[in-house]
This record gives sequence, structure tokens and C-alpha cells, in this order.
Amino acid sequence: MEFLPLCRQDMLDRGWEQCDFVYVIGDAYVDHHSFGHAIISRMLEQAGYKVGIISQPDWKKPSSINLYGRPRLGFLVSGGNMDSMVNHYSVTKHRRKTDAYTPGGEMGKRPDYATVVYCNLIRQTYKDVPIIIGGIEASLRRLSHYDYWSESMKRSILLDSQADLLLYGMGERSIVEVADALNSGMEARDITYIDGTVFKTDTLDESLPTIVLPSYEELKENKRRYAESFRIQYGNCDPFTAKRLAEPCGGVFVVQNPPQKPLTTEEMDNVYGLPYCRTYHPSYEKAGGIPAIEEVRFSLVSNRGCFGACSFCALTFHQGRIIQSRSHESILAEAELITKEKDFKGYIHDVGGPTANFRHPACDKQLSKGACGGRQCLYPTPCKNMKADHSDYIALLRKLRKIPGVKKVFVRSGIRFDYLLADKKDTFFRELVQYHISGQLKVAPEHVSDAVLARMGKPKNAVYNKFVDKYYALNQEFGMKQFLVPYLMSSHPGSTLKEAIELAEYIRDMGYNPEQVQDFYPTPSTLSTVMYYTGLDPRTMERVYVPTDPHEKAMQRSLIQYRNPKNYYLVREALIKAHREDLIGSGPKCLIRAVPPRAGGYPAAPARKAAPGKPVTKPAAKPVGKKSSPKPPVKAPKPVAKAAPKKKR
Repeated sequence: MEFLPLCRQDMLDRGWEQCDFVYVIGDAYVDHHSFGHAIISRMLEQAGYKVGIISQPDWKKPSSINLYGRPRLGFLVSGGNMDSMVNHYSVTKHRRKTDAYTPGGEMGKRPDYATVVYCNLIRQTYKDVPIIIGGIEASLRRLSHYDYWSESMKRSILLDSQADLLLYGMGERSIVEVADALNSGMEARDITYIDGTVFKTDTLDESLPTIVLPSYEELKENKRRYAESFRIQYGNCDPFTAKRLAEPCGGVFVVQNPPQKPLTTEEMDNVYGLPYCRTYHPSYEKAGGIPAIEEVRFSLVSNRGCFGACSFCALTFHQGRIIQSRSHESILAEAELITKEKDFKGYIHDVGGPTANFRHPACDKQLSKGACGGRQCLYPTPCKNMKADHSDYIALLRKLRKIPGVKKVFVRSGIRFDYLLADKKDTFFRELVQYHISGQLKVAPEHVSDAVLARMGKPKNAVYNKFVDKYYALNQEFGMKQFLVPYLMSSHPGSTLKEAIELAEYIRDMGYNPEQVQDFYPTPSTLSTVMYYTGLDPRTMERVYVPTDPHEKAMQRSLIQYRNPKNYYLVREALIKAHREDLIGSGPKCLIRAVPPRAGGYPAAPARKAAPGKPVTKPAAKPVGKKSSPKPPVKAPKPVAKAAPKKKR
């Protein structure tokens, strides 16, 4: 195995005079299948194309794009495994200090709105070379969208970037189709027929059924029209039922073809079995390597897609709702490779994807008729047609545990606890507790207010409480003391101070002590972001309360961390404003005392007595909530159709 060219000399050493494609990426070059650029470049290599990588070019110097000269077929451009604005800024819009996808974690090696900047840099020198964009940034900005950082509606990234074609979703199949079309001599402007692509045109083909969306100009003027447009887009994410969409903008149409079809198990095995070097390029070693590789180096991707469809998650828009899985043989073969790596200590860190315990489509009809347009699989309650069955996942984990050299196999990516409870057999739950938790299990109830959970597309709090009871009962049965670390979110649309206080009371009663909190982050193309911008729930067009004032958001966040003395005055203000002075004082149910804490804070609260048969929930030694602006590498690759991510994962 060898890395693809990263400089002109690498190209010449391979005996190439010219690259077929030059791939410009906002990340460092990591040849591992958790990085979209690795998948796309290896897919093209397998198809016989020569690909050279330009990693994090200096966007202030047009010459930085000329590393290989003019490519024979075109440029591919991706902002990276994360949207460049999420990569750069926290939810409070403060600049981050580190970038896990850059050598040594150094911040500042890519521009804001990286895809647009890189494409315009290319156009300064190459006016007529085809440019194909993809990845999570392009995928989620493919049509007009609300941009949180500029607080404005932005038009399709295809127009702002001056690219010829956009590939959205994972892109393995569509990138090869596009390459073959260009190689056959087709002009980029004539490639209008490939699933999973977006193109621009002056006129619509009236022979093809197309839904015409409100124009970009309308969306800028009318927030309700944006909510209506997004509802149509959201209803056309399924590869079997989606219609062609066209959005007018400034005299042209941005046309979105239906998504590419799900990969078969054989195709998934091929993607993950390509000859990756499984690490970052050696040229980064001196700078300290690439921090992002550590999260995925000893982990296994077993699936992609997610039928959980949380409102704040973009996976429905990027990977889709239909689960695609690798075979046991493919995963076991990769596990064998991991055990041979010199730094492997016997621990497989994760076996999963966006949701670890989804190993097959929600129901049989999804692979032939697609996911239901007007119904979700798990929300508000599990669909009666859903197959809640963990038997395949159990069999896989058992095989992995038996591999020589493997001491433990952990499950650290998301577990849908409502899906777990829907399984009539508790075999997986029991084995999860016995074998696959490293002291604490991370789960994502997100909130406890049913009103907020409804906006999030999450199950009612009673479902989570049932899961908690079962979890601790199993721990007691096995004589184990493992804990739960719940991810909690503040300031999501629908959350007033009343709901924030309800969450604080729950934290008090459960004995949690969150060190970090996830504030809702309005990222492009999620239902929750549309709620945030428009004040409407696109699913129902009902009005939604949205906490947008920074001071109110600070109060909601502080309520989750009410034990922190630094938050005393914000918590007090919130309780008074909500007329909940009953929670101020020295009573057992009070959140804060009537007088401010002295230097050093209040003395530690006495340990909560355990309910019969249920261990006390341990105040987490590690952060109990999500980071204010998380930056983990995307677990399920978000290929850059990259010309993704999460989740883009």
C-alpha cells in the first residue's frame, strides 16, 4: 500500500505526466476510510483514474493550486470532513483554538467557507476546467440554506463556488459515473442525469417530472416560504421515492437529482476493503500527526445511514434513512488488520456507525420502496412494521470478541435506547452491559421535557427512564458498577426557561453533575435549524418558541450546570424570571441557596441514597454533556463526493 501523490514529485515518481483529477481538500491527507477524501480518491483509483491530492492549499496564493498543473479531466474540491464553519467556530461564534484535521492540531490552515474559496482560487487560473464539489459542506449547502454564522440566507453553494457539478451524499457510485462521463468526452454541463448530483441550467427539461421550489429571492424575503421549501426537500431525501427538485435563483435553475441508491453489502465491503494506508501521510509526523485519527484508528465502521431522524441531525439529508451494512467477513478482516498494528493494545474502541445498533433497514420494504415519506420509524413511537432485531449485531460482536489479541470490544457510537427497548429479546442489552462498556455508557436523551423532545423528534422521557431502570437492574444482576453519561442539550427550539428548569430538576434528582453542555448549534439543512431561523416547525408549520437571545441561552445553559458557583447569578435570574423562587433556598429540592456562594463554592452535596436495587448514578468524572461545539471525526465516512460528513457519521 502506498499513499496517493501529495506533491508533483510524488506524481513523477509514479511515472505520471499528468493527473486525471486533482483533489483539493480542506483537511490534511489521511488515507483512512473514515475520511471522505480517502474513499473518493481510492474509488477513482480502483476505476483506473490518476488522482493527485492538494491538501490545505494556501488560499491567498493562486500558485498553490498549480501543484500538478492542469488535470486531464477536472478538479475535485471538498472543504473537509466537517463544514469549515463548524470546524472554525463554537456555537457562541468564538474561534476555536485547535483543528483536529490539521497537522499538530493547528488552527487556521483552511479558510472560512473553504469549498467556495478553493473553487474561486482554481477559477483564477483555470477558467474552463471542470470543477466537481462534494463532501459534507457541499452536501448540506446544495440548495438555498440559512447560514448561522452570517445570519443570512445563502444561495446554493454550487453557484457561489462557480463549480460545474455538485455531488451530495456519500458519493462512491456517483463519482465514478461522473468520471466515466468526463472521460468519454462529455462536457460537464451535459452531465445532468446522475443520481446524487446537483447541476445548474438556464432552462428545465419539461419531459422530466420536476418539483419547482420557491426561488432563492422568495426565501430571502419570506421565512415561511423557506419552511415550506424545506419540508418539500426533507420529503424528497429517499432514493426510491424522491422527485427531481429545481430551485430558481437569479435567472438560472439549481436542479437536484434524486439521491444515489443505497450500496449493497457487497459494494460496502468493496468500499471499506480498498487499499488504504489507514493513517495520515508521513510528511505530517514532524508536526505531531493528525489528532483526528486517534478516534477512529482502532474502531470499525459497520453501517451507515440512520432511521432515527433526529431533528437536529443532518444525516437524513446526507446519508439517508436506509441502513447499509458491511458483511461480518469484511469487518472481521479489518479487525484482524487492526490487531497487527504496533500500537494496538487489545481494545477495539467502537463497532458501529451513526447509530451503533442499527445493522439492517427498519423494515423489509425500505430496500424496494424506500422509507415512508409521512412517517418516521421511531418517532413519536416505534412503527408497527419496524423490525427491532439485534441478532446480527450480537453475532458480529461475539465473533470480534473471539479474535486472538482482542481483549475488549467496546460500543461507543450512539445507541438508540428506544430501538433497543423495542427488541422483545433482551439478549443484546444483556451482552452490551456484560462485555461492551468501558465503565460508562454514553446515551443521548438530549432533554427531559416531552414538549422539547417532540421538536427534537426524540422519544418521550418515560422511554429513557425505562431504559435507565433496565440498565441499572442489569448492572446489579451482573455485579457491575457501570454508569450512564447522558448527552443533554440546551436552548433547542421549543425550550423556554420552564423546560430548562425542568431539565435542571431532573439533573438534581438523578445526581448528575455535567461539566460541559451542548448548546443547540444551527448547522445547515436540519429541521431544527429551520425552526431556529423561521420560528416554524416545517413538519406541521406550527409556531415554535426559539431561544435566540444570547443572555437567555446563557441562562438555559447555566441551569444545567447549576452546581457551578460561577453560574449562581444566571441561575438565580432564570428562576426569578420563571417565578420558580421555590427552588432558591436550603430545602432538599432547591437548586441554589438564597445567598451567593463564598469563594471556593458551596460544600459538596451529600451523596444521594440509592433506590432499592439501583446503584447511585455517579457524578461523571468525565464531561456529562456534549461539548459546546463538538469536533469528533465523523465515524461513518462522509465521502466527499467529493468531489462527506454525521454525520457527516
